[in-house]
Amino acid sequence: KLATMAVENVKVKNASIEDALNAILKGKNISFKVEDNIVYLSEKSAAPQEGNQQGKERTITGQVSDDMGPLIGVNVLIKGTSIGCITDLDGNFTLTTTEANPVVQFSYVGYKPQEVAAKGQNAINVMLETDSQLIEEVVVTALGIKRATKALSYNVQEVKSDEITRVKDANFVNSLNGKVAGVNINASSSGVGGVSKVVMRGTKSIMQSSNALYVIDGVPMYAGTGKGGTEFDSKGSTEPIADINPEDIESMSVLTGAAAAALYGSDAANGAIVITTKKGKEGRVNITVNSNTEIFNAFVTPDFQNRYGTSGGQITHSWGNLLNSSNSYGYNPTSDYFQTGVTGTESISLSTGTDKNQTYVSAAAVNSKGLIPNNKYARYNFTFRNTTSFLDDKMTLDVGATYVLQKDQNMVNQGTYNNPLVGAYLFPRGNDWEDFKMYERYDASRKLDTQYWPVGDAGMVMQNPYWINYRQLRNNNKDRYMLNASLNYKILDWLSVSGRVRLDNSFNDYTEKYYAGTNTQMTEASTRGLYTISKTTDKQLYADFLININKSFGENWNLSANIGTSFMDMRSDGLEVRGPIADENFEGETPGLANVFNVQNLSAKKTKRMQNGWREQTQSVFASAELGYKSTYYLTLTGRNDWPSQLAGPNSTSKSFFYPSVGLSVVLS
Repeated sequence: KLATMAVENVKVKNASIEDALNAILKGKNISFKVEDNIVYLSEKSAAPQEGNQQGKERTITGQVSDDMGPLIGVNVLIKGTSIGCITDLDGNFTLTTTEANPVVQFSYVGYKPQEVAAKGQNAINVMLETDSQLIEEVVVTALGIKRATKALSYNVQEVKSDEITRVKDANFVNSLNGKVAGVNINASSSGVGGVSKVVMRGTKSIMQSSNALYVIDGVPMYAGTGKGGTEFDSKGSTEPIADINPEDIESMSVLTGAAAAALYGSDAANGAIVITTKKGKEGRVNITVNSNTEIFNAFVTPDFQNRYGTSGGQITHSWGNLLNSSNSYGYNPTSDYFQTGVTGTESISLSTGTDKNQTYVSAAAVNSKGLIPNNKYARYNFTFRNTTSFLDDKMTLDVGATYVLQKDQNMVNQGTYNNPLVGAYLFPRGNDWEDFKMYERYDASRKLDTQYWPVGDAGMVMQNPYWINYRQLRNNNKDRYMLNASLNYKILDWLSVSGRVRLDNSFNDYTEKYYAGTNTQMTEASTRGLYTISKTTDKQLYADFLININKSFGENWNLSANIGTSFMDMRSDGLEVRGPIADENFEGETPGLANVFNVQNLSAKKTKRMQNGWREQTQSVFASAELGYKSTYYLTLTGRNDWPSQLAGPNSTSKSFFYPSVGLSVVLS
């Protein structure tokens, strides 16, 4: 009989022979005894439970789930017997019993246990409820370290993924507006995909940035070299954090206090936003598809008067003669110039895994049309992540890869000379805006179309807004890939070591094409146009190593400590060619072809060829310790020392910086 009996695979460790046999023979009608290192097996005598009559053999099946779907590994047991099993990948179970009126017990870590009287039922489906008392609230803090919320001596606010994706934006940072106390988020006026300014608890500096530091899975993110917004700049800017697919985010922790960000050093002087991305989950294949469309309009604009027009030879200043019905057109940029913006976001993700290996894959596409005519933005994200456990779950390897392709066109500059809003806002009130929508006219003498803007430049190189939109083209294409890996090894129950490495590279190709007819102050006196082409490469390499301690002493004391070192290397290299198309006004040069944009067509004398670059490196050591007493009193100490390359020069009086912090918290209730 034993030879024909099927036994499930059982894994035990550091267990007695009795415990091992109990696990192997669980649910079998076999008893055992051990004498003199010999195991004796025998068939159990069938004795009916009190109040439970024995009957014919019956099979009970069913499924166990929670509000998220089927649960794997739930313990299912016939009460008062040793007959039991665990649920499979789909949450299903099967039990065989001779009990006439069996009671089935369900138990799972983190959930309230349940009992169901089967009586005459052969199919039982159960929905388990989460036991909130068993789950201690934790948040992700500096360096990706998890801490109990009650133990923190500083302010950390967590935002879950559903809050981030509820209202979608091309730059997901804008979705945080109003969700975190003390954090002010100013969306960029550069158009879709532009930089957002995140200021925590007020501006810290007039001359320096007050923006927060972004941290992805414990690794600080390079802020990028994109710039714009000065009087003469023509290039609007984007930011690296805007490349992240919000559907890949599991949660965000906003560290607003100085002590909260102390482990990141001076980079987090303005606070830090710590982002934890999604991993694969154990269970069957789970596919999630999302589609979202956002429609937006200009909301806050200046107030405009429509009583007075121009006079006295002025063509731009609208404080002259009273307007009447014949020359009052009621022009308003909100309705006459700005267009309705549309952003479409589509994403798909796949999660699957076993108890040893979990995989997460996602793809997303964002396509947007901005408020400003001919402002476009597109981004395509592809993400892969795999987590594997080895050596009896003592070692965990986590690897990931992300590729981002971004294209943006005509992001609005915040300066004066290349900003279409200057002409849109200062347009004379007594003129007909419809006449200027045809922004170019055919010039028979030049045999090409040139800009139509009889209004003049008002002393600030003001141009037809539509000409800037369609004939001063600015295009940027970015390829970015991020590779990361982490390895964690659990030496003891209270001691582990971990290492991380991350590579983040971006390649930007930017072009400007100013057509013939553009104000010659913007084309370096050429009447035939101007062309700019630039290539920028940004690279970041980060690595760290941590020793993690989490140990209890006696019944009342608990210590959580981390000691580590990190290395960050950042570099940027740029190459740019910028020049006007050769013009007959340039002495000694053969005129080039108007509106033909290539390097060979540019002026040999006025074309600028520029190459620039920089490199920074920071080496650091850091440590943190949190000592708790009776889960009520907590003392937190942190310290970090940085050796940045900027201080490595021979004339530097100090080679490093030290950032300490001390915190004390008491749980009053």
